[in-house]
Amino acid sequence: MLPSPCYVFSDTHLGFAPASVERDLRAFLHGLRGRAGSLVVNGDLFEFWFEWRRVMPRAAFRVLAALADLRDAGIPVLMVAGNHDCWGGEILRRDVGLEFTLGPWRGELAGWRTYIEHGDGLRDREDRRYRALRRVLRNRLAIGAFRWLHPDLATAIAGGSSHASRSYAARDGGAGLRAVAARRLAAEPGLGLVLYGHSHVPALERMRPGGVYANAGSWLDAPTFLRITPERIALCRWDGSAEGVTLDAVDRAPQEALA
Repeated sequence: MLPSPCYVFSDTHLGFAPASVERDLRAFLHGLRGRAGSLVVNGDLFEFWFEWRRVMPRAAFRVLAALADLRDAGIPVLMVAGNHDCWGGEILRRDVGLEFTLGPWRGELAGWRTYIEHGDGLRDREDRRYRALRRVLRNRLAIGAFRWLHPDLATAIAGGSSHASRSYAARDGGAGLRAVAARRLAAEPGLGLVLYGHSHVPALERMRPGGVYANAGSWLDAPTFLRITPERIALCRWDGSAEGVTLDAVDRAPQEALA
């Protein structure tokens, strides 16, 4: 269970993002202390993340420290792996204290029965080739072989291949993930909220009574986030305050609130 209010952001791509983006994210995280009940990082926090036995990527260590501070303050932090940071492990879980999951997360989020996934590889036709590649990249043998590369060389290889996936994700304007969310909500009548990232397109839509699709957008492109309470889901833009400026909001359907 993730307590209310739950804040959600995604797709920061630290290591590629300008220093100003990282600075704003750190300020946002510091502002959550005393305000947030929980936090969800819905994938691609990093442009590239890999854990060697005694080495980790240099980029964004201050953001990891800010996340560790939230955990020390008693705030649960869930990180759902994205296509750029699916190789997380012991450092994120043990040293930083995150709940790191490779694949979907299901549970109660701020009073909503919720399904969370980053969103890569979910579109039927458009993502067929990527799904085949993903099976290779997440294979234990491939990961073991990559670990033998020098970190500088490995990071350069990963950075050189990541630009295509970063620009490819939003070509459909988010329509593909919206369709996937609509099918999931229709197939699971008891589901209240579906959260995706990946498309870099913020979204907040009631698709049927009690069922909502939400996407926090990309912090890399604009500092947007979701703030979720039992009564309301708000899409916000960070303006120096953890409350932010509300861009759109969906209130819980009256019949759902009564239930």
